[in-house]
Amino acid sequence: MSSPPTPPAYSQSLERGLAVLSAFSETGPVLGIADISRAVGLTRSTTHRYVSTLARLGFVRQDPGTRKYSLGPRVIDLGFAALSSMEMTRVAAEPLQALADETGYAASMAVLDGPDIVYVERRRSRRPGGLGVDLNLHVGSRLPAYCTSMGKMLLAHREPAALRRLLDRTTLARRGPNTITGRERLISALAGVRAAGIAVNDEELAPGLRSIAAPVRDRSGTVVAAINVAVHLTTWTTSADTLTGRIEGPLRRTAGEISARLGHRRDPA
Repeated sequence: MSSPPTPPAYSQSLERGLAVLSAFSETGPVLGIADISRAVGLTRSTTHRYVSTLARLGFVRQDPGTRKYSLGPRVIDLGFAALSSMEMTRVAAEPLQALADETGYAASMAVLDGPDIVYVERRRSRRPGGLGVDLNLHVGSRLPAYCTSMGKMLLAHREPAALRRLLDRTTLARRGPNTITGRERLISALAGVRAAGIAVNDEELAPGLRSIAAPVRDRSGTVVAAINVAVHLTTWTTSADTLTGRIEGPLRRTAGEISARLGHRRDPA
């Protein structure tokens, strides 16, 4: 029986590189080229090429004495990032549900991935009469950061050089009637978000959609995620300022609770 055809977007080189990294967990923590070659089913010369590339990128490192390899710091960083993301999702679930129930609207948490945000938790209100914003959003959904409240909060806490690199990769297309499409105007708006500690999206992502976001900090005080509450003008017709006045308190309190669960301690006043 012939094997199924390889999808057009499939990268065999990436598959082989990941197979090399996986060999260290499946075969042993310290391996030579011959060991890796046997584990992944490649020739020694091909294996050496992949290992050399991974070593140059910091994913594996070589012991000068034994000439053998072990996993490098880049893999460790990825592991910590994955564990941190899982921990954030676990500790955020209960406070986000409480926020959704208190406000009557869906509450979400997202992290920054390049120029996009990725939803890592989303909770709908269980309160009778609670209303959600149905944009077909779920855990794993991606949206442009520049025109979302959580995205603006996360961009606002990037270092200036990193922010400009991200904006270089972003097309500031108009998505809603109030989308900010000017780069310098967006940078100025992000400075305001950072100072205020709250980000408001007033029909920037889509017509009729408003949301308010607050930052989530880890033990070091770094903003690692954002949470928001989203509403639609069909259910809340008053001004964005009125909405912010009603939602801001519970939102900030929830962000603070999640941050505290991640080990963040606010400086005493």
